[in-house]
Amino acid sequence: MSSERGSSSNNDSGSARKRRPDAAETGEGTSSSSPRGGGTVAVPRPKLPKTMSTSLKRIQKELAEITLEPPPNCSAGPKGDNLYEWASTILGPTGSVYEGGVFFLDINFSTEYPFKPPKVVFKTRIYHCNINSQGAICLDILKENWSPALTISKVLLSVCSMLTDCNPADPLVSSIANQYLNNRQEHDRVARTWTRRYATGFNS
Repeated sequence: MSSERGSSSNNDSGSARKRRPDAAETGEGTSSSSPRGGGTVAVPRPKLPKTMSTSLKRIQKELAEITLEPPPNCSAGPKGDNLYEWASTILGPTGSVYEGGVFFLDINFSTEYPFKPPKVVFKTRIYHCNINSQGAICLDILKENWSPALTISKVLLSVCSMLTDCNPADPLVSSIANQYLNNRQEHDRVARTWTRRYATGFNS
């Protein structure tokens, strides 16, 4: 009789040693115990709003493209982990009054991108009739002529083109536009001075 009890006791302790803890004890897995003990229920993952999901996918796609094939004289990418906030660099076009300058821009996407245009602002000061002292840019594709078919690469190309050929007929700074039309030599002199002072690190 005592040997049977000893055998039973040994079997019980062996079973206890071999029993594996379930997920509720370890905290593993993505399920939780049912309050009535009827198994497990899946814990739902939070879903992004549809507009945010759409914009993130589009921004990720454009980031991959601009990383592989950046536009000439341009670069752009997220400032950190937030894909909606980018920084960009544009080199002053060769032959223009901005040649030799390195211009920094901020790009901010909304959750409604690409159905609404990004906000693009110059952080480097520049003497240009279509760019004001706050860095705002007067460019039709960033306003009424925006299309979801456009990309940030195309926007940066348009900004580069604007540095070569400004549009004094639709100025953001009318005094610079008037100077460009009526005293081009002085306009170009001041623009080069600003480029050297603010976009190259040289102050002379």
